[in-house]
Amino acid sequence: MEVSMPQKRYYRQRAHSNPMAHHSFENPVCPEEMDWSQLYPDFFTEGVSDKEMSRVEFADIGCGYGGLLVELSPLFPDKLMLGMEIRVKVSDYVQDRIKSLRASQPGSYQNIACIRSNAMKFLPNFFFKGQGLVYTITDVEEVHVWMVKHFTEHPLFTRVPDEELVDDIIPGRLGSCTEEGKKVQRNGGQNFLAIFRRIDDPNQD
Repeated sequence: MEVSMPQKRYYRQRAHSNPMAHHSFENPVCPEEMDWSQLYPDFFTEGVSDKEMSRVEFADIGCGYGGLLVELSPLFPDKLMLGMEIRVKVSDYVQDRIKSLRASQPGSYQNIACIRSNAMKFLPNFFFKGQGLVYTITDVEEVHVWMVKHFTEHPLFTRVPDEELVDDIIPGRLGSCTEEGKKVQRNGGQNFLAIFRRIDDPNQD
């Protein structure tokens, strides 16, 4: 069956949205209340995980048009990945893109989804404490320096040294498969990457 992919020109929106402005979102009260089965139906049966309490392990914050999700999906087919995007038209595009990919390639891209939300305010509503690594990338050096400074100074994060990333296939794709990454490459710009690991809080029970 031939399925047409959504066209970006119908989903264009300003590059930035004010995260402090009032937006209407539907968010779970806490991670335990989140029903992932609607987003990943192939991984769940009647709301119960078929794969030992499947949780989202990859989160693309500000996922744009979903390039990273689509790139990583076949590389980690058993890992649930979620894109979070605050812009309504852009998140609509990613959702339609995933629907089209699933329809045109049955059995594939079942592990990716996108929701519209404000990660700055509501990230703890979706994810449990201490989940995963944090990959940061930007083409603005000042922003990179700011992020590195605050993650480095935070007692619950430590920077992952380059030698530990030799076998990690994700960093090499961060700057090449997203809309912003491709734009930076076309313009001859530079991406600044830093990766941090969440460490245990010695004060927690």
